[in-house]
Amino acid sequence: MAQWTSAMGAAQLARLLNSQQDRPAGPGTRRPPAYRALADGIRLLVLEGRVPVAARLPAERELALALSVSRTTVAAAYEALRTEGFLESRRGAGSWTAVPAGNPLPARGLEPLPPEALGSVIDLGCASLPAPEPWLTRAVQGALEELPPYAHTHGDYPAGLPALRAMIAERYTLRGIPTMPEQIMVTTGAMGAIDAICHLFAGRGERVAVESPSYANILQLMREAGARLVPVAMADGLSGWDMDRWRQVLRDAAPRLAYVVADFHNPTGALASDDQRRQLVDAARSAGTVLVADETMTELWLDEGVDMPRPVCGFDPAGSTVITVGSASKAFWAGMRIGWVRAAPDVIRSLVAARAYADLGTPVLEQLAVNWLFSTGGWEQAVDIRRAQARENRDALVGALRRHLPDWEFEVPRGGLTLWVRTGGLSGSRLAEMGERVGLRVPSGPRFGVDGAFEGYVRLPFTVGGAVAEEAAVRLAAAARLVENGVTGSGESPRTFVA
Repeated sequence: MAQWTSAMGAAQLARLLNSQQDRPAGPGTRRPPAYRALADGIRLLVLEGRVPVAARLPAERELALALSVSRTTVAAAYEALRTEGFLESRRGAGSWTAVPAGNPLPARGLEPLPPEALGSVIDLGCASLPAPEPWLTRAVQGALEELPPYAHTHGDYPAGLPALRAMIAERYTLRGIPTMPEQIMVTTGAMGAIDAICHLFAGRGERVAVESPSYANILQLMREAGARLVPVAMADGLSGWDMDRWRQVLRDAAPRLAYVVADFHNPTGALASDDQRRQLVDAARSAGTVLVADETMTELWLDEGVDMPRPVCGFDPAGSTVITVGSASKAFWAGMRIGWVRAAPDVIRSLVAARAYADLGTPVLEQLAVNWLFSTGGWEQAVDIRRAQARENRDALVGALRRHLPDWEFEVPRGGLTLWVRTGGLSGSRLAEMGERVGLRVPSGPRFGVDGAFEGYVRLPFTVGGAVAEEAAVRLAAAARLVENGVTGSGESPRTFVA
């Protein structure tokens, strides 16, 4: 059985290699041999996530023709990559990308910072903002007023409170997606929704296609569920999905599920276009793949004039392909653990039936609070506060990074809560480690990839502003200097990301 889950054509790999910017060599520096330069280029593409892990590479002769080099050069490059652990091969199955053993995903950076550390450490781990008061307090007060009738019941509503299901369905209908309450299940946050979907559709060992990079907590959830993750590289910059790659993966790997964030993607901030959404739904339908669309960032557009595309489920009128997940956690407050699933009624019934063996239901009081926000107009006013907070923080962080780390590269997203930053050739894992030395928590790029990709990146959320954003950039620059100077936390040699 082949060990690869996708394939990389010779022309496609040649384009990626040719798109790499050559860094000028310093005085007296000799250029590496051609095979070494080729091996380093492929290794860099794997570490950045532009070539997925477990992607079958073209045959030596095919790649040599595409690059106009000798077959000997390609053979030597492949052998170097095998020796370093970035390539595996088997006679009859070809060669596929890998990452060396001993490169575990970093375990730190996304879990909430302990309260006792808040005064001394700047937390850029969690992409969550404080509650948009006074709307949290008002929502809870409104929920308490509505609670008495429910207190006389058993309190278990596996599908969610009928009033909230109807309200969420109405909100989809107002967005141009006709929806019945029977198509909605309320969950304990978006994580609870995706966990339920994975258990229903993707049993242990099933393939699940994911964007590369993708949301770290979801990747870990799927790993623990036993899924075989198939990464699909994002298009460059903020341009959304690479549809050629998606069609190829859906055709070749035939994943049972695919998970995407179309609106202000976490972590890159990309916004997929209407045409990309239409093409992806069509490709998923043809492949028999269930497409899970995460809409938790949908309402967090930050700039004026952002033309929001149609929801992904809007391109699936029959409801047979797309399952949509929404949440109050990002747009309102992470402490409000209310999420929901929109799907065909038969899918909702299956999810509800399976819930009897999980958490039984979502807390009634929190559901009433969200329903109060939706029904009174408080939600829109609260989200306006959230957008203003995120916009101000984003602009402060961008300015501070450009002052203190001018060589780092990023594109400024027009929405969402995260900035995806290329770290000027430094190891993101090492930056995370050194950041803790200088009082800064920052998650490294490999947390957002599959099997060690994106070593040269960090994710920076829009959670601090003003003087704190300035200080965060100062500390990040200090961490970068420690990495550049070879400082380590455990005595081993520093692992620097080299282009």
